Amino acid sequence: MFEITLIAMGKLKEKFYLSAAAEYEKRLKAYCRFQILELPEFRLPENPTPAEIAAGLEREAEIIFSKIPKGAWFCVLTPEGKVISSEALAEKIKDVKLSGKSSACFLIGSSFGMSPRVKAAANFQLSMGPMTFPHHLARIMVLEQLYRAEAIQAGSKYHK
Repeated sequence: MFEITLIAMGKLKEKFYLSAAAEYEKRLKAYCRFQILELPEFRLPENPTPAEIAAGLEREAEIIFSKIPKGAWFCVLTPEGKVISSEALAEKIKDVKLSGKSSACFLIGSSFGMSPRVKAAANFQLSMGPMTFPHHLARIMVLEQLYRAEAIQAGSKYHK
């Protein structure tokens, strides 16, 4: 069975986000092995300098690289990424499966983004569009789109 890992920097705290995440995690498990890895954001001062931010992102990068499953297709969510439709995401994941890969890993970076070398290591850079979303909401949106992609591939009526 195909495995999908979602790496998310930071923890969900609000009950409504936790509830939504649990629902999509449960739905996704009907189609694949699925796990969410919550990693801690590097603590920065109140008004960090660009150098402090870069150093923090590099520290996060080390943890991120240690958690990406070996051999997984790796996708980062970043504003500079490509905007695609739900159907195109489903097709991309299907292509990954057909390529012989047994897993995919998606990353939602911290509030300051992610290290340029993490972006460079990605097989694909995906954007959720030009609008800015809180990271917690973005996580729910990514979970829903992963579920939708799997439902599309399965021919479910969920996607209309």
